Amino acid sequence: MKKILIVCMASLSLIFGCKEKEKAPVENSEPTVKEMNITEQIAAANGFANWAKVNTITFTFNVDREASHFERTWSWAPKTNNVVFMTREDTIAYNRKAVDTLLAKTDAGFINDKFWLLAPYQLVWDKNGYTYEHEATSTAPISQKPMQKLTIVYGNEGGYTPGDAYDLYFEDDFILKEWAFRKGNQEEPNMVTTWEEYKNIKGLNIATMHKRADEDFKLYFTGITVD
Repeated sequence: MKKILIVCMASLSLIFGCKEKEKAPVENSEPTVKEMNITEQIAAANGFANWAKVNTITFTFNVDREASHFERTWSWAPKTNNVVFMTREDTIAYNRKAVDTLLAKTDAGFINDKFWLLAPYQLVWDKNGYTYEHEATSTAPISQKPMQKLTIVYGNEGGYTPGDAYDLYFEDDFILKEWAFRKGNQEEPNMVTTWEEYKNIKGLNIATMHKRADEDFKLYFTGITVD
């Protein structure tokens, strides 16, 4: 599972020297503001500007399916990439820069859970790892409401689940409302869920609940803290 201004002073001197009778143009002293693309707009709408202040984020990933319950807790220090994995049975601490074969399964779980928690930010973090297509008008698969649709397809190399695709549905506020996961970019989705029960935690806008429409299934987050 799983983005130059070159000023040649010599050339400018020659140009101005040949046109010394012309009035020099008035330079715009205001800095150029880069226009955000659609992926950056989604991240920004969900508080990405506040991520730089985060030293540690802790959260519990939960899945309820019919009568079963699964959970695991993570503490992540993004500036150092230190991760602590906690269950009722075990605690594992590691650094993502030094993941070996023994830690690969644990790290894959972290990547999965973090993606569910922070998918709008992953659009910026992973910008060189996927291609995307934006549709201004589409139909959300669960609510059947008209929404915008962003499809991202990851490359076939690297990561734990290369080639996967996601269809993200949102309205004019750029806040995700639903999404579909398509393993290996297959046509039919493997999973479709809502994005709901948003909470603002230290400026981060996080969806804490995801539900399927056709079964007793909930994927949700508890115990979210940001330091």
